[in-house]
Amino acid sequence: MTKEVIITIRGLQFIQSEEDMEPVEVVTPGEYYKKNGQHYLLFEEAVEGFEGTTHNVMKFKEDQLEVRKKGLVNVHMVFEENKKTLSYYQTPFGVMNMGIAATNIQVHEGKNNIDLLVNYALDLNESYVADCTIQMNVKSKEEGNFRLES
Repeated sequence: MTKEVIITIRGLQFIQSEEDMEPVEVVTPGEYYKKNGQHYLLFEEAVEGFEGTTHNVMKFKEDQLEVRKKGLVNVHMVFEENKKTLSYYQTPFGVMNMGIAATNIQVHEGKNNIDLLVNYALDLNESYVADCTIQMNVKSKEEGNFRLES
C-alpha cells in the first residue's frame, strides 16, 4: 500500500439498546507505513467548534490497537483483546479516567486497503458507559475509488 491514504473511521456506541446507537464517521487523508509487522497511521483531526487540531498516531497489529492523540485532546488508548486497559483522557472540559476492555480485534489486509474492527466496553471514571465498535478502512489514495456514503 502507498504512503498516502484515505482513512474512514466509523464508531458506534450501544448505550442501552440498538435504538440508542450513536454513529460517528470521520473521513480524512493520512499517511501509512508498516514497520516490524505493525501498521502505522498518522492524521490530523479537527473538532467542530474549537480552534486547532489533534495529531493522531494509530499503531495496530493482529490483536492490538494503540491510539495516541496530542493537541486539543490528549490520550494514549490501548485496545488489547481480552484485557482491560486504563488511561487518562484530557479534553478542553477536563480530565477523565478511561477504561477500555476490548473483546474482539480483527485486521484484514489487502493489496491496496486494510480493514480493522474493534469491539470494546468503555467506562469513564470507573462507571460503565457503553459497548462500542470501531470500524476502520484504510485505502491507498492512488486507488482513487472512494466515496462518501450517507
